[in-house]
Amino acid sequence: MDVFSRTFLPAAAETGLAVQTVSRHMPVFRQCVGSGDATILVARCARPDRPVDGDYLLLLTHRRLVVTRQTRVLHRLRLHLNTELRELSNVTWSPDPRAQAVELAATAIDGVRERFVIRTQHPKQVWQLDTLLHHAFRTRLRRPEERVVATIGDAPPVAPAPLLRPLPAR
Repeated sequence: MDVFSRTFLPAAAETGLAVQTVSRHMPVFRQCVGSGDATILVARCARPDRPVDGDYLLLLTHRRLVVTRQTRVLHRLRLHLNTELRELSNVTWSPDPRAQAVELAATAIDGVRERFVIRTQHPKQVWQLDTLLHHAFRTRLRRPEERVVATIGDAPPVAPAPLLRPLPAR
């Protein structure tokens, strides 16, 4: 059994997803995520700007964010978003324990701002979700470094000093 399979099912069970829902979305997730990528979060979500658009299922791994959509009438599965975490910019989330929800927003590589609301069953789960998102998006960010591939006729390149950028405020 590969890393994705070992971590996907426990993450789905932790959020209380039905086995039928998980098994229905699994083939789409399998096409998007590599077998060596560990699952951080699997959860139902909604789009606040399009509440009647259908049901969404969000998968967050150490490398990718994948969101699928199931249509309401015919229950067809569609891939809504499939991107590497490093291709996302301006990632923000706001936990709201009163509403028992976390709103996640990110700008995809094509410039489209995606917003999702993840509802939880208990206020404590809001903070657990906040911790998972912090781990996925804040602690794994790497500093951008200039890279010189080759120079002709120059002295060997000296590694530039690392560039420090402040983290965006949540």
